[in-house]
Amino acid sequence: MGEGIYLLHRVRSLMQRLLATTMMLLMMTAALAGCAGDDDDSTGFTQEDIDTAREEGRAAGIAEATTPSTLDVIMERGSMKCGVKESQYGMGYLDSATGVRSGLDISYCRAVAAALGLNPDTDVEYIPASGSDRFEKLASGTIDVLIRTTTWTTSRDADLNADFAGMNFFDGQGILIRGDRYAAADAGNSAAGLNGANICVGIGTTTEGNMQDWFSSRSIDFTSVPVADAAEATQKFRDGECDAFTGDMSAMVAKKWQLDNDDTWTDAPAEGIWIAQELMSKEPLGAATRDYDSDFKDVVTWVWYGMVTAEENGVTSGNYAQMATDACATVDGGGTADPGVCRLLTENLGLGTATNPLAGTWMQAVLQAAGNYGEAYDDAFCAGDYDGVSGSDAMNDCLISRAGTLNALVSEGGIQYAPAMR
Repeated sequence: MGEGIYLLHRVRSLMQRLLATTMMLLMMTAALAGCAGDDDDSTGFTQEDIDTAREEGRAAGIAEATTPSTLDVIMERGSMKCGVKESQYGMGYLDSATGVRSGLDISYCRAVAAALGLNPDTDVEYIPASGSDRFEKLASGTIDVLIRTTTWTTSRDADLNADFAGMNFFDGQGILIRGDRYAAADAGNSAAGLNGANICVGIGTTTEGNMQDWFSSRSIDFTSVPVADAAEATQKFRDGECDAFTGDMSAMVAKKWQLDNDDTWTDAPAEGIWIAQELMSKEPLGAATRDYDSDFKDVVTWVWYGMVTAEENGVTSGNYAQMATDACATVDGGGTADPGVCRLLTENLGLGTATNPLAGTWMQAVLQAAGNYGEAYDDAFCAGDYDGVSGSDAMNDCLISRAGTLNALVSEGGIQYAPAMR
């Protein structure tokens, strides 16, 4: 459907351009013929007619060469296509038994849809995107936005048809190891003790290059075992075809938790599985849109910043309506009680397109759909009972704690920080 809408826009624009150009040529031909005959204007066309046709042809040519905003395509379609992962608990996970999706990336998809005025429960189509095909799906229009633990790198930003938006998780590369092949104690809890290991790694991921850099720079021999996705890597790891499995540390922690609690893994190593202590790289994970799609990219970016700003200001999924009323109240002297929060919750801030500007209450819709950043993080990695205001230490039973990490708010020593929303 998305590809069809793109094609329709192109065909319409081309027809407009051809019509305007034909009109201009006919007028110019007639005018020239009149000039070649006598001084009387028998053509019926004036210089103003010719100038108007020329301008229409120029405008149509510009319109034909301009790709429609993804935001407008989404609104015309009535739904958003979000490229996601389905195998990583905490980020993008599909429970095959219930059909329920969860994770920080899923919350981000829902938040973007809500900001656009769509129903996040019914108007988001989740499309699986693998490490090897995700950028192709983005470039082709198969998906509108990629929110799938995707690392922002120089070459991806410069060489691919992708523009990175909000960074929703700051990660690093880790490695999960079978204890029957390499005991943690013998290896010193380090990947440096994995000489000769067979290591599963995803095709088309930054982890391939990171792994090569890390091991080769330390003169450690290893064999790379390429896999299409996490499901294949997990199976090879379980079967013993791979001694280790490398990927984002968040994925390794989630995978260890899944395998440790998997009663169907009857031949799991008695020595258990363990995660090496090193972070082998920097992996800022975030959303990506197509290049030259600035209106939609701005929305995707500022939705994330809005969720961070909301937590910084104590605005949650439960209090946003009252906070809007209180923040926008007039105080003595005629001022606004809290101008920053009032803007966040009641103003468009210039987001959207001329055809489809965001509603002034777009951030309230985001909070209703996904909560603020802390609430979304807690739903993804912790017990889901965070109040949205008390800070990382108040989150309970976390698979990956936010406290003391880069993913904490800047007020807690992390690097999750939002520019001014005004």
